[in-house]
Amino acid sequence: MKLGIDLGGSHIGIGIVNEKGYVVEKVEKRLLSKDKKNIKNVIEEYIFEQVENFRKKQEISLIGIAVPGTVSNNVVTKSVNLGLKNYPIVERLQQKINIPIQIANDCSCAALAENKYGALKKYSREVFITLGTGIGGAVIIDDKLLNTGDLPGCEFGHMIIQKNGLECKCGKKGCFEKYASMKAFKDNLRKELGVDENTRGQELLDILRKNEKNTKFKKIIDEYIENLSIGLSNIVNIFEPEIIGIGGSFVFFSDILLEKLKKNIIEKGYLFNPRKEIAIVPAILGNDAGIIGSVITNN
Repeated sequence: MKLGIDLGGSHIGIGIVNEKGYVVEKVEKRLLSKDKKNIKNVIEEYIFEQVENFRKKQEISLIGIAVPGTVSNNVVTKSVNLGLKNYPIVERLQQKINIPIQIANDCSCAALAENKYGALKKYSREVFITLGTGIGGAVIIDDKLLNTGDLPGCEFGHMIIQKNGLECKCGKKGCFEKYASMKAFKDNLRKELGVDENTRGQELLDILRKNEKNTKFKKIIDEYIENLSIGLSNIVNIFEPEIIGIGGSFVFFSDILLEKLKKNIIEKGYLFNPRKEIAIVPAILGNDAGIIGSVITNN
């Protein structure tokens, strides 16, 4: 068996992945603001604890780690949403764990999983984005991730969609993820409701479903869809994929957001090559995609 670890901006998911790509057992931990003050220790202690627990039940041949950020030579060189820089996570973990460990960008991992087992497996030219705490991106051509050399590229979340806009954790202003990440969307909802980060996504989703026609909520939804449409249409105009997959916590809100997104892109005429419809699908592996993809080798 293989053990996949998904380090998200707001959670850590760890699961056993079988030979068919199924997560057969999983544990999760939410990351709150207080955890991020000592994030390296929180990550390492939780991984050490869970690896030990899983090893009591299964023989583990490989550990894969999906990280939201730039990875080079087994080092997290930059992860703005986790506040990590030049973090040798593999070296630190292998001081206590004597199992082969591989590491890659989380969106790349999720894209590989959806390509091999999920919503994108029937296609050969795909764009995949994750909408969560930030926005990640990956491009797959003929079942292989687009090779951008020593640097991972596809940092869709950090293309600028608003001149002199909101300041991003990366240091630039107006980044796509400041306007179209699910964190941005949820934060706007929480602000409208007057609640804090302890109000979880499921609670927000339940409120939206009951009050979708509420004028204030509709305004938040429409603004979010517009920002997401602008960024996504730029990506389509560059790569012209057969299909676009969207992962992250967007998946749970897709019944409210997805059709509005497709309709807005087409009706606003944002695409250089006009069409009557656009193929956008939610990731069917959900939040397990990063866990599954972390143990896939991109040959």
